This record gives sequence, structure tokens and C-alpha cells, in this order.
Amino acid sequence: MLTGYGRILLCVDFSEESDRVAARARDIADRYGAGLRLIHVVEHLPVDTTGEFMAPQQILAHEDMLENATERLHRIAERIGVPSADCCVAAGYTKQEILAHAKDIQCDLIVVGSHGRHGLALLLGSTANALLHGAECDVLAVRV
Repeated sequence: MLTGYGRILLCVDFSEESDRVAARARDIADRYGAGLRLIHVVEHLPVDTTGEFMAPQQILAHEDMLENATERLHRIAERIGVPSADCCVAAGYTKQEILAHAKDIQCDLIVVGSHGRHGLALLLGSTANALLHGAECDVLAVRV
């Protein structure tokens, strides 16, 4: 028996369409009385090809990216009525971080924007496609 969704994870990429995807997730959460959490993933910076550790300027740039992402995610959360405590900024590989977080919070639905790529980009895959095939829960790809 389908009982609806209790925990929804919204993946935010800061594209121009992020607010539209967020509004869709907010609407679904309201309809089901579900909790809504937000995640944004900052991809790892490439490591020096010699295998050396990141230089101090690379570390500072990465920290700046994380701080900027946190501020932006909190602004989106505020616009759709989600507490800052329900926001997560992770560093790593987008698919892996989203799937791990979804599992950790035992979410029932992942909401992600889908850019409808064509050609080579479609063959290489997208975040929405990767989540669709890797998630243990439902995935809603909102066409943007």
C-alpha cells in the first residue's frame, strides 16, 4: 500500500531553474506532510598530477567554494521555508554524495532537476540519470 512520502531530499545545483525545482519539491512535501531536506555537492578539486597534496591556495579555494555554496543553499532554503539545519553541503562526487546522504536520512524521494541533454552529454549520463539507476528510493527528475 502506497502511503506517500515522509522524507524528501532536494538536490540543488544553483542553476537558473533551481527555484522552479525547489518549488516542485516544496509542493510535494506540503501535499504529503513530508520533511524536506536540501543538498548541494561541491565537486572535488583535481589533485596535482604528481600525486602531491593540494597547495594552500587550492585548499583556500575549495574552502571558499564550500562557504559560498552553504550561503547560497541557505538562501534557497529560506525562500522555500526549510530550516538551515536541514541543509547539507557535501564535497565529493555528486552521485555518490547524494546517494549516501539519501540513505543516511532514509529519504523516500529524491528530487533533482533534469536538463534534458542530447547527444554526447546524454550518452555520458547526467546526475538525474545516475540517481535514477542508483537510488534505493523514488527519484523525481523535474524537467528544466
